[in-house]
Amino acid sequence: MSAQAAPFAVLTDIAQRSRSMAAGLPEQQEAVELWNGIGFVLAGERYVAPMGEVTEILHVPRFTHIPGVKPFMMGAANVRGRLLPLVDLAGFFDVSRSSRSQRERRVLVVEQGDVFSGLVVDSVSGMQYFARDNFVASPGGVPPSVQPFVNGGYERNEEVWKVFSAADLVEDERFLDVAQW
Repeated sequence: MSAQAAPFAVLTDIAQRSRSMAAGLPEQQEAVELWNGIGFVLAGERYVAPMGEVTEILHVPRFTHIPGVKPFMMGAANVRGRLLPLVDLAGFFDVSRSSRSQRERRVLVVEQGDVFSGLVVDSVSGMQYFARDNFVASPGGVPPSVQPFVNGGYERNEEVWKVFSAADLVEDERFLDVAQW
């Protein structure tokens, strides 16, 4: 019996020494939970629209002016066989454009329910990622006309990107009522 116990004792001794000499596991870092959206500039301010609210980003296409509509309604464009109403977002909110060139302007395509619309902004900054911990409930620098459509913001590099809700915008009666009279 001692002959059989010897190998077991040796293995037990090896296991104990291995545990005592083993280095600990590397320190586990907590993963940062991210929020993402499409960044854009309007009137010199940085905004970000939640990913699910923007279906496409386009250069401003050729469009046809529509008579009898409010000035913020730029016109309608044929985009792959569908009529896309183009809304000048700066004109809708009555804010001044940033000094960016006409070529930098982009269209954020929003499709929600029966509403299919293009929001013309000064420029698009592409996908933006923010740590959820950097959420700011009440970001400053939001014009009063835009404020109802801003749901907080995210701070990154000492700059706050305001979260713009295109979904709230397309449900607003003022946005849907484009007739001049």
